[in-house]
Amino acid sequence: MPAPRLVDRLPEVSTDELVAAMVPPPMFDAVSFDTYLPSPEEPSQAAALARCRAFAGRVAGDGRAKSWWSGLFGGGKRQEGTAGLYLDGGFGVGKTHLLASIWHAAPAPKSYGTFVELTHLVGALGFAEAVRRLSEHRLLAIDEFELDDPGDTMLVTRLLSELTAAGVFVAATSNTLPDKLGEGRFAADSFLREIQALSARFDVARVDGPDYRHRGLPDAPDPLTDEELAARAEEAEGATLDSFDELCAHLARLHPSRYGRLVDDVPLVLVSGVRAAADQDVALRLVVLADRLYDRNIPVAVSGSPLSAMFNEEMLRGGYRKKYLRAISRLTALSRMANR
Repeated sequence: MPAPRLVDRLPEVSTDELVAAMVPPPMFDAVSFDTYLPSPEEPSQAAALARCRAFAGRVAGDGRAKSWWSGLFGGGKRQEGTAGLYLDGGFGVGKTHLLASIWHAAPAPKSYGTFVELTHLVGALGFAEAVRRLSEHRLLAIDEFELDDPGDTMLVTRLLSELTAAGVFVAATSNTLPDKLGEGRFAADSFLREIQALSARFDVARVDGPDYRHRGLPDAPDPLTDEELAARAEEAEGATLDSFDELCAHLARLHPSRYGRLVDDVPLVLVSGVRAAADQDVALRLVVLADRLYDRNIPVAVSGSPLSAMFNEEMLRGGYRKKYLRAISRLTALSRMANR
């Protein structure tokens, strides 16, 4: 019997399910501040841990975040950092672990999602309905805040303005490119301009260090042959086996908000004939798929080119470089899992 294929799956996700799914991914179900182990060689990690604990304490305390507008016009003195905490650093330094720990420590109602998932939620619900639903929450945690799409950045910063005005606490993370570390900036200058006065509502915590996913580990395993891939599909019950080109075509037919449901309950993803993505649209869909696979800790094995070759040199020099580097980091870790 042929192995099941992802391309044969057509998952559906309702808007209510999208809201209910705003929780940390399975990989971070059980994390806490106590399970975050700061590197003694990176003092910023211990400092960020302390800042996150203090912020979680404010979220769990009485009352909601103080409104920006009440601070301006209500006569009260606005407390810096009351509404938001922003974790800024490179790949694989534990920012998501800390963000999920904040979420776990916060009282309900609360929501958690990546920047991309949040834009998908707003698109599905409509802006006004998204504001209405999320304004009822005590905390919104946003992982991987992205700066490379001005339209999405403006959409989310407008959303954050509405939510913080309603008293919602916001915690966020973003990746700083390796060659930009140490600049001490709030994400990027463009982000500062876009969020304008809202940026003053965030405390910023730097989290430095090497990518833990590759610390002291060998390079990603070499691709398998097609025959070896087929053998793995036979050995691993429930494993899916797709050709790279067919999978890319299938992703184009699905809204990215459905990619998580696409790979739910799959123990191993096998992809044959991997090669460089045909264009930027294909590459960005692969980034979202990589994130959903990583969220669920699903091993990946391939034939053809190495996983890192999915993004060509021009892509890695372009405006979406940060996304592609994150995807390579995550896919490399997942491919090691498949090679155990």
